[in-house]
Amino acid sequence: MLIDTYGRVATDLRVSLTDRCNLRCSYCMPEEGLQWLTKPELLSDDEIVRLIRVAVTDLGITEVRFTGGEPLLRPGLVGIVQRCAELEPRPKMSLTTNGIGLRRTASALKAAGLDRVNVSLDTLRPEVFKTLTRRDRHHDVLDGLLAAQEAGLTPVKVNTVLMPGLNADEAPELLAWAIDHGYELRFIEQMPLDAQHGWKRDGMITAGDILTSLRTRFGLMPEDEGARGSAPAERWIVDGGPHRVGVIGSVTRPFCAACDRTRLTADGQVRTCLFAQEETDLRGALRSGALDEEIARIWKAAMWGKKAGSGLDDPSFLQPARPMSAIGG
Repeated sequence: MLIDTYGRVATDLRVSLTDRCNLRCSYCMPEEGLQWLTKPELLSDDEIVRLIRVAVTDLGITEVRFTGGEPLLRPGLVGIVQRCAELEPRPKMSLTTNGIGLRRTASALKAAGLDRVNVSLDTLRPEVFKTLTRRDRHHDVLDGLLAAQEAGLTPVKVNTVLMPGLNADEAPELLAWAIDHGYELRFIEQMPLDAQHGWKRDGMITAGDILTSLRTRFGLMPEDEGARGSAPAERWIVDGGPHRVGVIGSVTRPFCAACDRTRLTADGQVRTCLFAQEETDLRGALRSGALDEEIARIWKAAMWGKKAGSGLDDPSFLQPARPMSAIGG
């Protein structure tokens, strides 16, 4: 097992397939983009599948989430999903995406074995979307959401970040829309993972702010504490049910004590936390001929050293050098 000194066991693997993205969200990267990893730096499809196989068959991983950057930009994505679906035991597999490419890929991903998707959508207003992402692709995201639902990649979850002065007033409208369309909405506090290092604690839209806004239109009742488990989202029953909304308060309501995640970057580094300052190299071991047993040993040693928390509540907190797009969500 991937266990740490606090007794937490990692069963959820987040795999970044690329650091590239076809949007330029203001809370993630600058308008001109970033310097992307070169092809030799990236793990190959075979290397990704091998590391996932080690994680699933030797280390107790039961869920795999493919992330980016934008994972739909990875040419071999469908093949990677298909090969991972053939593993024994078969892991649950999901994908976090901006949704732009889902219209053309949703059916193929479902056929390959993908179980469901999380789609990022921060606004229902095309003009705000264009301001936030610096791209005019709002209609493509809506089309992608519908395609995922039609393909059976359900439940389709929608991830939303609220930003002051842009979409901070949209929480009730977004929840009503999600309920009408059968999507599960998750609000996520803006995190200090932007490439520009412009995040400021003062002025951010907090989980408390989001709940206050939602309650102007909906009745919210907290779900049973035991139902949350290690999930990052606090879930609330909307107007007596059956609909629910989630709020992920990484900054103001951290959930580190129940964390069950381990992360693999697109260039083969293990990260024990989104906000970790340290990484452990698996790519070097792979390319130097290490056996699966050695890779598993390195991975277990990395997780044993996982810290108790993210440190976000510490005044001395330092933002990681890597932005979200290079870590994987």
